[in-house]
Amino acid sequence: MRIFVTGATGVIGRRAVPLLVAAGHRVTAVARSAEKSAALRRAGADALAVDLLDPPALRTAVVGHEALVNLATHIPASTWRMFLPGAWRENDRLRRTASAYLVDAALAAGVGRFIQESFALTYPDCGDRWIDERAPIQPTRYNRTVANAEASARRFAEGGGAGIILRFAGFYGPDSFQSRDMIKLARKGWSPLLGSSEAFFSSITHDDAARAVVAALDVPAGAYNVTDDEPLRRREYASALAAALGVPPLRSLPAWVARLGGSLNELLSRSQRISNRALRDASGWEPTYPSAREGWREIVRATRDQRLGRISQLN
Repeated sequence: MRIFVTGATGVIGRRAVPLLVAAGHRVTAVARSAEKSAALRRAGADALAVDLLDPPALRTAVVGHEALVNLATHIPASTWRMFLPGAWRENDRLRRTASAYLVDAALAAGVGRFIQESFALTYPDCGDRWIDERAPIQPTRYNRTVANAEASARRFAEGGGAGIILRFAGFYGPDSFQSRDMIKLARKGWSPLLGSSEAFFSSITHDDAARAVVAALDVPAGAYNVTDDEPLRRREYASALAAALGVPPLRSLPAWVARLGGSLNELLSRSQRISNRALRDASGWEPTYPSAREGWREIVRATRDQRLGRISQLN
């Protein structure tokens, strides 16, 4: 299958592209620099520079492809920048405008399948109840354009194609600054999660998320949660991270910290016990790490190995 991938050099894309190539697909991957293009070619993809906000260029670029995977995001460059005014403006343009342009181009080119990245943590606070894809999303002010991106995928399906929405839970992995910042905070004795210690948090490693992208090539149209098997209560999540790091039990951040972060922290304080049953049943996908207990052990090990590798290069 010929597959067009945007966001190909992000934390999910740079994992998904080699998996797609290994599965026998011919991949056209969008990159914005010569260095990133070279990395994609080394992974076996055809690298392409195209402006996602240029409709005529997109229509030309996607011709001849059978599937389009839209993983394009623009995440602020550091944790503290996420809270600045306008920090998510470019990400909003990608979700609101680029997603719509990509659907227009895919429909015009006769692409059969459109896979759109979305965000499972936009579900409302549901306490202890399990959440499946029938629950309506409820974005906050900072990420309300998640709804625009999902609407574009549904419009693709209404146009006759298979529109797939992948609602990813909270990402973590050894090569993301968010995860590194969580580790730093935990080493100082604090839990990185906001909200009640009894509230549920759903997460997924970058590697398992990338495998879900590949699995989505064979599922019926619709929305699918991409999350681990066992969402943990925040106290359990903090215990799992502390155990992986070998540090004492972590303290919860004070409630006033959540108020400082506005709508971003409001969303991240919700209790969300999200189910992955639909994707498992439709594709056979299952996470390598059933919960953050197993996931954080591997992430901390990988992060430690990266640090030791950098040190050895300096010696």
